[in-house]
Amino acid sequence: MRIINLAIANIKTGKSAVFSLFVLIFIAALLLNIGTTVMSKMSTFYEDKVEELHDAHVSIVMKSANYKQPYGDFLKSYSGVKETETEQMILLPTATIRFDKSDFSIRTALLNADAERTVAPLKLIEESASDKGEGIYIPYGLKVRNGYQLGDNFTLTYQNKKYSYRVTGFFESTLMGTSKLAMLKFYLPDAAYRQLSEELGPAADGTLISAIFTDSEQSGALLSDYNNQFPQSNEAVDPSFWGADMQTAESSSALIVNIVAMILVAFAAMIVLMSLTVIKFRISYSIDDGMVNIGVLKAVGYTSLQIHTSIVLQFMLIAVAASVTGAAVSYAVMPAFGGVISSLAGLLWTGDAHMGTDLASVLIVTLLVLVVALLSSMRIHKLSPVAALRGGIMTHNFRRNLLPLDKAKGGLQFVLACKTMLANSRQNLMIGSIIVAITFASVFSVVLYYNIAEDKTAFFQMLGAETPNVGIQVEPGKDSEQLLMQIQQMTGVEKANILDYITTTIDGQLVNTDFSDDYGKLENKSVYEGRYPQYDNEIVVTGGLARLLGKNIGDTIKVGVGGASHPFLITGLNQSFNAGRNGASLTMAGVHHLIPDHKGMSINVYLEGVNKSDFIRDVEAEYGSMIQTITDVDESLESGTRVYISAVFAVMVVILAITVLVVVLILYLVIKMTILKRKRELGILKATGYTTFQLMTQIALSFVPIVIAGVIVGGVLGSLYTNSVLELLLSDAGISNVQFIIHVPLIVTLCIAIVVLVYLVSMLVSRRIKRITAYGLITE
Repeated sequence: MRIINLAIANIKTGKSAVFSLFVLIFIAALLLNIGTTVMSKMSTFYEDKVEELHDAHVSIVMKSANYKQPYGDFLKSYSGVKETETEQMILLPTATIRFDKSDFSIRTALLNADAERTVAPLKLIEESASDKGEGIYIPYGLKVRNGYQLGDNFTLTYQNKKYSYRVTGFFESTLMGTSKLAMLKFYLPDAAYRQLSEELGPAADGTLISAIFTDSEQSGALLSDYNNQFPQSNEAVDPSFWGADMQTAESSSALIVNIVAMILVAFAAMIVLMSLTVIKFRISYSIDDGMVNIGVLKAVGYTSLQIHTSIVLQFMLIAVAASVTGAAVSYAVMPAFGGVISSLAGLLWTGDAHMGTDLASVLIVTLLVLVVALLSSMRIHKLSPVAALRGGIMTHNFRRNLLPLDKAKGGLQFVLACKTMLANSRQNLMIGSIIVAITFASVFSVVLYYNIAEDKTAFFQMLGAETPNVGIQVEPGKDSEQLLMQIQQMTGVEKANILDYITTTIDGQLVNTDFSDDYGKLENKSVYEGRYPQYDNEIVVTGGLARLLGKNIGDTIKVGVGGASHPFLITGLNQSFNAGRNGASLTMAGVHHLIPDHKGMSINVYLEGVNKSDFIRDVEAEYGSMIQTITDVDESLESGTRVYISAVFAVMVVILAITVLVVVLILYLVIKMTILKRKRELGILKATGYTTFQLMTQIALSFVPIVIAGVIVGGVLGSLYTNSVLELLLSDAGISNVQFIIHVPLIVTLCIAIVVLVYLVSMLVSRRIKRITAYGLITE
């Protein structure tokens, strides 16, 4: 009980310092809890959703005219499959919908809402009571990302004809709920479904094959094995063919969420280290400043162990209270992250209790504080009562005068500030390390935001996304090369090329392969080593695929489509966020080795000096019969990246806000302790004629050189290694090379802002010197 009373007494004597330390540990525990909770939940999020919805682990869609019974039998007999189902549906190879303020073309499936099904039964999470059974049921992702609400008008455009319905409800789908996997599904009531099916005719009849596995880990291999078993049934042969599995869906949506979570965990770890450094400094200062009190306690009968325990207990109480509060507050903050996850995945994120991560974050922070407090206060055992009563002086304690005032050059204020700085080397090391860390984190967040929200060039290059102004999908059966030549002659067209995709097989791996008539016309070059293919026997593969196959530039690989195959020479390595690790690039002539006379049906158009809306209108008027859809790519890319910008902006704001808070708290603790330690000296200086402002300036200037050095080191490290850190974070997504723009003026401005912030905070906190008077020191 005596130890507890002593610990509480220590807390009461330094309330402001205790509060500052409480806030630091609270922030660290909050961020650590949020990050670890999101990462742990995301590891099973899709699997839990599949189980909750009884959704498919693998889905395959094709035209009913192309479906054969062996396809369904293959899934039924596949190892690990416990349930399959085949269902008739309406398949629109390319339909246009309003997607986040722009028109977006995507493969679309329409199912009968009233049909009986065991796999992925229709489970509505929201439904309109008044329009029940009369409108359309749309994916939940269109609500959270595109703002659709119950009762809104929803229009599908197919073959230049519009089909409008009223939104009646929302449902979740792991594979067909977002545009990431190039397929959206909708449900229509029986009457509306039959009416649309009759109007579109047999050409729109589709077949959906679904499979559920006993172990979801096995689902990733099914599509590859299916393609090998039935080479005549894939996207290259049948453009309406589509297939996806849960692992692909998870990787496409979970990556950005996990990156944000990892950044928060890393930043939390950094703040924990800062807190531990402050605790060590605080304990050392407490022992030095309270040396006489320790001697008195020992003299009256307290043992070294009791005093040691009371100091450790003091910081343990703070750590437990702060980390528990941080874990509790995380429940209020988590819904904001849930909204980001729902926007990316198109699935409802439920804020369930996370006691496991709560307990883990509290234990991690508390145990680290315990270890540092124990080690930092060990020297109490070596202090004898006599030495403690003498203030810790054993015999003599003389230090070299590094800056004698009669010989040092420079203004008196600056020299005195330098003497103060040199007298506190351990304190300076602590402050410098903290400034380096928070500057690096701030530079990282600012670079990330600048390249995703401001200048997106490097961001699109990293993703492997091409950025034409207009995209044209040619009507099946029409001559795309002829249309390309005609469009190139139109006013305002700077350049145009064909860039389309097929699915190929390389060593048993399904590979998303793009092909073009001229890669030299691309705006965003995703090849980071070597060059794009120029001849019919050349290929570029992603770095991840090359590592998986054990190949490099100059090696030969065999590429297959259906029953055909051909060897190709690797001329370069590229990266693609959409293709992940399994991506490749071929020339148009190279594709003809695999699919003779195949023509790309997607044309990219780059404009200059012409109004985009006018150009789109002119193309539709002149070549409308040859065009299936035409897309404003600029607007689509802008809307598509909006959710990423929001997530990264939130991370940047959190990091910068916490940076400011950490600077304020650390400086408050250090300067307060410095003033208390030098109280007598400062009083004497004031008595000899120094003004409060001069002493405040001395203290502020004593921190500035350390801060400038820390900011320079942190800024340089952030500039040099931000891209390397991103490559490490994105390696699982197939990104091997990140060349984000390091905007030097922005980073310099940030670094100057941190130095100015430190100076201003130092001046404000040092105002307490005003209370020190020579008379007050004499009367104490």
